[in-house]
Amino acid sequence: MSYLVSLTLEGRPAVVVGAGQVARRKVEGLLQAEAAVTVVAPGICAEIQALADAGRVALRREPYGKECLAGVSLVIAATNHAAVNAQVARDARELGILVNVVDRPALCTFTLPATLRRGDLTVAVATGGRCPALASAVREDLEAQFGDEYGEVVALLGRLREQLMAAGWEGFRVRQALISLYRAGLPELIAAGDQAGVRKLVAAFTGLQP
Repeated sequence: MSYLVSLTLEGRPAVVVGAGQVARRKVEGLLQAEAAVTVVAPGICAEIQALADAGRVALRREPYGKECLAGVSLVIAATNHAAVNAQVARDARELGILVNVVDRPALCTFTLPATLRRGDLTVAVATGGRCPALASAVREDLEAQFGDEYGEVVALLGRLREQLMAAGWEGFRVRQALISLYRAGLPELIAAGDQAGVRKLVAAFTGLQP
């Protein structure tokens, strides 16, 4: 049984070993977390090359070696060579670095859930590495339930939380007010563009004006 966490990777060095389409998806996920990404591979796919040209990732056009992990926070092995991926896992464990090997949960110290992002809201679906395809399918089902308006919902509730805490509200009272506001239909009002309805609802539960 895994223990899900949300890593703060902003500005932290991360390495992806491999530069094909699977590696590209892993790189994009790390970039969303604002990690400082280096890709290690002798050959680079066009999409990763474009990211490098834009200054978003660093490239090491060379075969993997243990020295590639110096100072790294985490590494993802995504090559087509099982022996290379296994070596990355061994090296990472020796160095105390978090490692994910694509499609080999037994070699991982962390696995990656299927994620749905709406602004600062992240919904994660995980199967402990047993069936990533199922996790992806469930994530796709959730896309219809959590629309783009949820990014605005998180932003608004975050601002209200700060204001209520600054006004001296106790944590439990703040939590209950925000949950009640959410369940009273805030996402639906935002999705409909009903700003007057949003203001009325916020005032009713918090006494504030957004």
